[in-house]
Amino acid sequence: MLADSPDTERYDVEPVNSPKRRQPLYAPRTKIFPKRASGRFRKFKWLVMLITLAIYYITPWIRWDRGPFAPDQAVLVDLANRRFFFFMIEIWPQEFYYVAGMLVMAGVGLFLITSTVGRAWCGYACPQTVWVDLYLVVERAIEGDRNARMKLDKAPWTLDKIGKRVSKHIIWVLIGIATGGAWIFYFADAPTLLQTVVTFQAPFVAYATIAILTATTYVFGGLMREQVCTYMCPWPRIQGAMLDENSLTVTYNDWRGEPRNRHAKKAAAEGKQVGDCVDCNACVVVCPMGIDIRDGQQLECITCALCIDACDDVMDKLGKERGLISYVTLNDYNANMNLAIGSGRMISPANVRDSVTGKLVAAIRHTNWRSIVRPRTIAYFLVWAIIGLAMLTVLSLRSPISLNVLHDRNPLYVELRDGSVRNGYDVKILNMTPAERTVQLTIEGLPGGELSLADNGEKVEKSLTFELEPDKVLPVRLYVRTSPETRPEEKTKFSIIVRTTDGTATSTTETTFEVPENDE
Repeated sequence: MLADSPDTERYDVEPVNSPKRRQPLYAPRTKIFPKRASGRFRKFKWLVMLITLAIYYITPWIRWDRGPFAPDQAVLVDLANRRFFFFMIEIWPQEFYYVAGMLVMAGVGLFLITSTVGRAWCGYACPQTVWVDLYLVVERAIEGDRNARMKLDKAPWTLDKIGKRVSKHIIWVLIGIATGGAWIFYFADAPTLLQTVVTFQAPFVAYATIAILTATTYVFGGLMREQVCTYMCPWPRIQGAMLDENSLTVTYNDWRGEPRNRHAKKAAAEGKQVGDCVDCNACVVVCPMGIDIRDGQQLECITCALCIDACDDVMDKLGKERGLISYVTLNDYNANMNLAIGSGRMISPANVRDSVTGKLVAAIRHTNWRSIVRPRTIAYFLVWAIIGLAMLTVLSLRSPISLNVLHDRNPLYVELRDGSVRNGYDVKILNMTPAERTVQLTIEGLPGGELSLADNGEKVEKSLTFELEPDKVLPVRLYVRTSPETRPEEKTKFSIIVRTTDGTATSTTETTFEVPENDE
């Protein structure tokens, strides 16, 4: 069906950010009033926004029973005791490599997502995008949709305008306070900290953190919005290296949209060639970045796909196939463009539409899952998966007790009156579980070796028993000695072993036993 639709609304709008007229770096911000979109991608964005906000705000309040000797908050960064709790996992400072591994996984995952579906992270799950969406919900609820907000912005200051603006900004600030408040709950017991915060008994750092995050959330989400993505975030510049000809990106398919015409029916009657685009600018008015996707790939585009929803709605009203704007790979786009141009130099709509049925010809290439599964994305996924499996393996096999041994540097050894040789060690036994444990310390690899404690006089034993407190380090001053008959002729390596009495956990550290050098 080639006709103008009375239901198609046309918008008089110019893109704020356009490659045809770049603004100088220090130009004042031009306000963007994005129109509310509806469609499958907008619904998906609503879903992602609800899930991510729920995770952020609710997670500190989830309880996880670790017994009487550990906090019951499921996710907790315990700076005071230098530990990180994540449900059943407990990370200590010496295990920071787990955090480094998670950061590497996040980086590789971002590379995987970008090389597969472009800036999907930016368009759906980035905190800046999520909170801007939330702020826009508030703005639309109070001031109305695009036309109403533009009219209000130009209107003189009246009690009605002041009331709406004050209400909007108060709610924005409250959202910022809630954002900062939720953040500090990750670093202390949430119910206890909330009580101290509202009664003004919390530490100064808690109020300072809330104030800083309130300000940044309010400024970035309410005032700066798209400028954060365009000027402050480095990812738009990096993503160019991540994309290739098989990456899915939001694209205006000008091979079927051009030549665009606002009066398609009249132009067709005059024998002119007409593409599917009716130049309604619906894709421009819904864009939160203020760009025109028909200008091609742009740094400002966050791949939110709202322009796809807007254009699909127009195509439905015109009785044409959806997909004038769609996720497509460069390879498929180029193939369809070559088909549309044919042997000429200009796009010809007749090359892509059947003259009888008016439908797109079968030769049109459509993007499918095979463009996503390719060597590059497989390599990214394998690297990501290997790092994750390696971390899970190490985490599952780690011992719940840890042993650290430091040999005395001066003196290296002491020769006793009876000819025995004694070495001193500073030993630290770490119980990484929220339960009391009884452990036994022994040595292997040093024949005739005997153990004693610095505070236990000359009493020597073959093994020592200690009671470990939950989530605590037990420092021990340990002496190891050998008799004149059994002492080695030269420096010898041996192992100090700590194992629980129930045999469920063992930790071993290799060290050395120093002896006097033989004078020949």
